[in-house]
Parts: sequence; C-alpha cells; structure tokens
Amino acid sequence: MYNYRHLTQKISLFFDFVINFAMQKKHDLIVVLDFGAQYSMLIARRVRECNVYCEMLPYDTPVSELKKMGVSGIILSGGPSSVYEKESPQVEKALWESGLPILGICYGLQLMAKDLGGSVKQGKKKEYGKATLLIDDKTNIFAGLGDQIQCWMSHGDTVVSLPEGFKQLAHTANTNFAAVGNQEKKLFGVQFHPEVVHTPQGIEIIKNFVYIVCSGKPTWTTKNFIEESIKDIKATVGKEKILCALSGGVDSTTVAALIHKAVGDQLTCMFIDQGFMRKNEAKKIEELFTKKFKIKFAHIDAAKKFFEKLKGVSEPERKRRIIGENFIRTFEEEAAKLGKMPFLAQGTLYPDVIESAVKTPAKGYHSKAAARIKTHHNVGGLPEDMQFQLVEPLRKLFKDEVRKLGRELGVPDEIISRQPFPGPGLAIRIIGEVTPKRVRILQEVDDIIVSEIKKAGFYRKLWQSFGVLLPIRTVGVMGDKRTYLNTVALRCVTSSDAMTADWARLPYDLLEQISNRIVNESPAVNRVVYDISSKPPSTIEWE
Repeated sequence: MYNYRHLTQKISLFFDFVINFAMQKKHDLIVVLDFGAQYSMLIARRVRECNVYCEMLPYDTPVSELKKMGVSGIILSGGPSSVYEKESPQVEKALWESGLPILGICYGLQLMAKDLGGSVKQGKKKEYGKATLLIDDKTNIFAGLGDQIQCWMSHGDTVVSLPEGFKQLAHTANTNFAAVGNQEKKLFGVQFHPEVVHTPQGIEIIKNFVYIVCSGKPTWTTKNFIEESIKDIKATVGKEKILCALSGGVDSTTVAALIHKAVGDQLTCMFIDQGFMRKNEAKKIEELFTKKFKIKFAHIDAAKKFFEKLKGVSEPERKRRIIGENFIRTFEEEAAKLGKMPFLAQGTLYPDVIESAVKTPAKGYHSKAAARIKTHHNVGGLPEDMQFQLVEPLRKLFKDEVRKLGRELGVPDEIISRQPFPGPGLAIRIIGEVTPKRVRILQEVDDIIVSEIKKAGFYRKLWQSFGVLLPIRTVGVMGDKRTYLNTVALRCVTSSDAMTADWARLPYDLLEQISNRIVNESPAVNRVVYDISSKPPSTIEWE
C-alpha cells in the first residue's frame, strides 16, 4: 500500500520562518495544506498575486501550529487520492472546529464533506477538462461574478450529500455540488480548480476567499518586502562583511542589489568561474558589476579545479553535489584572502528548496514529506561543515516575484529578462563526463541557439531555450563523406514558475535555422533533435 506520509510533493515546512514573517511582520498569512496535487504550488502563487502572503505546509500540520502562526485562512489542495480509501491523507478533525476560514479544492472539498457528515462516492460520470459552472449563490466566494463562468474540472469522485449547515453554491451539468459552503462557519469548497488559467475567473474566487471570507489585507508587496528584508539583513550581518555568490543571473544579481542596499561596502560579490559558463560570460558579468553597480567584485578562475573534481563523473546527482561542495570550498578559500567574512549570500528560491526536499545546514528547514526531484547545488549540494552562515533573502520567493523585486531595485532589464541558467552551468547540460573539449562544443552551440531565439523574437516568450550535448555519436553525410559526430538536443519550454513546463511549439523555419547553423558551424556536431517532453513527467534540465 502506498505510504501517504510520503505523498505530499513540492512543499517546504518553514515553521520558524512563517511564524516570524506572518506574526512579527504583521502580514496576513494564508496556508495551503498540500495533499499532493500537481497544482498546489500554483494555489500559493495565486494567493500571493492578491498581495497576501501564502505558504505551503503538509496536510497533517497540527491545528495548534497553525494557530500559533496566526493563520488568517486555510486552503486545502486537491490530490490523487480518494477520501474513502483506507490510507487516504487526513487532516486533524479539530481543524473543522478551529474557527479558521477554510476553502477546500477538489480533494479538499471531498474531505471536508466526508468529515463533517456528508458523503462522497465515485461519480457515474467522470469530469475532466473545461466545464460551464452555473452559480446559484453570488455571495462570499462568488461575489461579483455572473450567472455562469468557465471552470476546469479534474475528478472522478464527487460529493453526493452535504453535511448539516452546508448549501449548494454552484453546479455543472454533471456535478450538483460543484461548489458548497457553510457561511456561518466560513467553510467553503469547490470541486473545480480556480487556481489554473483554464478557470479564467478563478483568481476572482481566490480573491473573494482571501479578502471577504478571511478579511485579508493586501500588504504583501515588493516595496514592503524590500523594507523588511533590509532590516533583516542589517540585523543578521551587523558590522560584519558578507560575500555574495554571483552567477550573473537574475536571482544572484537581485540578491546582490538588495544586500548592497542594506549594508553597502560590507558586501563583496564573488564570481567563481568553474569553467562551465556560457561563451564570454565572465567578461560580461565583470563589466556589469564594476561599471553599473560599482560593487566590490572578485573574479576567480577555478576551472581547472572543477574539471579535476568531475573527472570520470557522469551521474547527475554526483555532479551537482561535487559542484555544490566545491563552490563553497572555493568561496571559503578565497574569502579567507579577503579577511574575516562570516556570511555568504546566494540566490536560493522557493522552487529550489521544494525540488531538493532536503534539510539545509543553514536554516534547519526540512520537508518531511517532499520527494526529492533533483538536488540544487545551492541547497542539497552544500557541505554540512561549511564555515559560512548563509543569507538567502529570496528563499521564499518564486521567479516572477524575484523579477519584480529586481526591477524595483534597479537591476538592468537585460538581467531581469534573462532566462534562468543553472548554477552548475553547462555541466548539467552535458550528459556524461564533463571535459574542457565538450564544454567548448556546447558553448558554441549554446551561443547559436540563444542568438537565433533572440533574433526570431522568442527569447522573452520562452522560459528557457538551450542545447544539451548527448553522450552519443551518430552517422551523417557531409560533403559526400561519412561523419560520425556528436548529437545535440534542443530544449525550449514555456512556463510561469518552473514547477511545471510545456515544450514550446516553435516555427519549423526557426528550428531549421538553428539546426542548420549548429551543424554547419560546429565541426563536432552532425545531428540536432528537438525535445518535445513536458514537465512533468520530464524535468526542464536533462540532469
């Protein structure tokens, strides 16, 4: 039987941070209790779009802990289970009598109905995809909406009788209780998914729950975040010096701008060139930070050391861990040359922590139920005995929130709009052993891909676009001669937060142009293939 204690994915149990942020900072807090739905993270993002702070926690988080946090409202996510299964995930029964406003989505609705005396059965007709929702009660969560809206359904089970005190709020052709509520107890549930774009007015339903039912105030803003982060950074760092691990991407650049605003010349940005960066990357980064930001900058060429450490290594997790540890060791060695520097800042984001699903030496945060997707070098790849205290002011943010923050801090648009680039660099886009020769091949290929994507006007429309050097060679014919050369996979995806992604339907002419240039300009490549897998089941990066 499946162990539901390990069902919940994509969560991070930050009790100490959440208590501090929600209560000491005087922000309202909405918590999403996650039952393993693929959309759980999206619910949190939608609440944050209402400028109200939101965190994800495990479905079995104790009610006492929720009250200690000063939670304003609870959203129960969907999930793959059936409430009538023997080992289906459950909440504490005390939750229903806690007095906290609750919105159940899909599985969350069914669990609420069952626990409070209603009944749930497998539906005669399953309902997947778009449906027309007919609204019966235009108050509370449906305030301001019309008689009907489009919604997105994804369920096989359905509520067939309501608990005492509940009434029907909306229905569809196949589902009588598509939305229900008990206004007196502030308990509401919807069978559809208001968090997805396929429910166009779903954000209005979430706003109604947050603002009307929970009485939430929209104080979670970029300006407030900057002010509070600066206070936290000053309190943490004091008069000490701090080193920032710089990659040149939007995350680390925004961290650098934020910390510089807080502590000024106490900050030194260090760019470790591990040998896996893009073509001419080091030169561009140095020019930006010395001329634009006028921040203390140290460029360390550590390529030889990193290549030696990765010699003979092909397993992806080992690569990430080796790179993560050597980043820290290199920072420790180089920081020692600059004098006492006890703090290290890095651009860790919320999705990094969720996907790594590990306890980190710096914060002690640990998700007991999350499944590790891959170890991010700046999270799970960190050594337990590192000498730095980490400062990670973006650890609770999504990528789109970081971009807004960066703009507010004056980070140049060329950085803000830059596609994400992994910390381990091209090393995890080379399948198999990483060698200087293979890196040079991929650097040239990457340069071609990025230039053509930009020229065609697709760069900002895509979440990421890059090449992957495969560990296979194939036969080709060039100039009437047989070749036996490398294969490159082209990977282009669309996404809003990297938690899910879809392969990009690029024009054939553009794909042809990229392929032709790679084969003609890279003497080591004779074949280009296009990756048409989405996330899930694949990940965006190949390793």
